[in-house]
Amino acid sequence: MIWICVKKFTHSPMFFIAIHLILCSFLTLITPFHAIGKTIYESQEVFTVANIHVDVTAKTASAARKEALKRGEKEAFNLLLKRLTLRIDQKRLPILSPKQIPTYIQDFGVTDEKNSGIRYLANLTYRFKPNDIRLLLRDNEIQFAETISKPILVLPVYQLAGAVFLWDNPNPWRDALLGKPEIIKTKIRKHLAGLVPLMFGNGDLGDIATISAELAVKGDMKSLVAIAKKYKVGKTLVILANLTSTPQEIPTLKVQVLQYVPDNSGHVFSMKIEANKLESVGNLLSRSATKVTEKIEELWKTENLLKFENMGVVAATFPINSLAEWVDAKRRLVKVAVIENIEPVIFSRTEIRFNIHFIGEVDQLKLALAQTDMELAEDKIGWVLRVQKPIQSDAKKDITQK
Repeated sequence: MIWICVKKFTHSPMFFIAIHLILCSFLTLITPFHAIGKTIYESQEVFTVANIHVDVTAKTASAARKEALKRGEKEAFNLLLKRLTLRIDQKRLPILSPKQIPTYIQDFGVTDEKNSGIRYLANLTYRFKPNDIRLLLRDNEIQFAETISKPILVLPVYQLAGAVFLWDNPNPWRDALLGKPEIIKTKIRKHLAGLVPLMFGNGDLGDIATISAELAVKGDMKSLVAIAKKYKVGKTLVILANLTSTPQEIPTLKVQVLQYVPDNSGHVFSMKIEANKLESVGNLLSRSATKVTEKIEELWKTENLLKFENMGVVAATFPINSLAEWVDAKRRLVKVAVIENIEPVIFSRTEIRFNIHFIGEVDQLKLALAQTDMELAEDKIGWVLRVQKPIQSDAKKDITQK
């Protein structure tokens, strides 16, 4: 309604009233960006640790509950710090006392609670205070990342004696990967274990018709693009696990991770994992799945470490047709961890110009923005920020066209 008023009464006193209302709304949205951003970001999943199962027996029910909560707090706190930091730094993570940990907790939730006279069972979810966690890590000079990647589709191909399996049952390599909390079966992110949500297809007839194990290994782009569109993702990982054995008949798993995106496809990394003495193939696959998902996480964290020693500023223009577009953009911007502040410069009916104060390098800012479907590109007028169109499946496109 405000924009309609602006267009209709451009040469009347009502125009100035409308402009005043818009500017007030704009300043409310943008001036306290740092404060608003951190408040909204507190609801984001990165600082929430879910599915902490506790089962404690004590002399009384209240004592069992108290001990369970203490254990849950410690486990959730340690999981959060590991989620944010590199493995090489995790030996230096601060060790807090049971009295100190609660000061970093914003709130917690309880589900599936059961208790008896001496026993307490529950699943706990903890939300931590983002700024306090950040300060704790910075004070201990530990680098960390908190940018959450867009979901990535995983195609786990298992190779055995020359045969390859993807959607087949059984596929022990798929089962091993699905046993990891980092991978989800559907497009809905139910639980965030790390910063990189990995998604596995449903394995329905549509998936089987779209891409086979042979085409996935071959890197058939037509099939890979089709399966990515079906699940509305921008990146697909083919994780090929080839089970062989050494001359001494020790089971060995050779793992290749291949990445397929529109502008950067190819080999990501390889691993060769030998079975330990008397280790079963099932345990080898499970251990290898853990190593692979940890490596994927580690690579993402390395690219997105918050480098507080490098502070940058970009003067950006955001073209708009309505105030609602800016409200949507603002909602996305507050989720970007590397952005420290937004400084308004010019506000008009067709564009908004502002300075983005951020941590790290411009490429890191662009990558972080991309995770919220925003593109920062440089052209003749300078840096321009735009909201990217969501990926649509072919089925949805057909419906839209009709």
